[in-house]
Amino acid sequence: MWTLIFIILMLAVFGEMIGFAVKAAWGITKVLLYIVFLPIILIGLVFAGLVYVAVPILAIIGVITLIKAIKA
Repeated sequence: MWTLIFIILMLAVFGEMIGFAVKAAWGITKVLLYIVFLPIILIGLVFAGLVYVAVPILAIIGVITLIKAIKA
């Protein structure tokens, strides 16, 4: 009986920690994607001669950022 209670409580504690870890990892992934990889990808597109692809992507991201700033 004590073992069952221990296992249930252990899963509750570590389940919460796993949930926190997933949220933290998702936050770090978003930061890396938006601040690191997106500019590198856009610069790579420009150097590859794909300005006609990079400019619309940059414009769409700019519009989305402005809309989010207005709503906040």
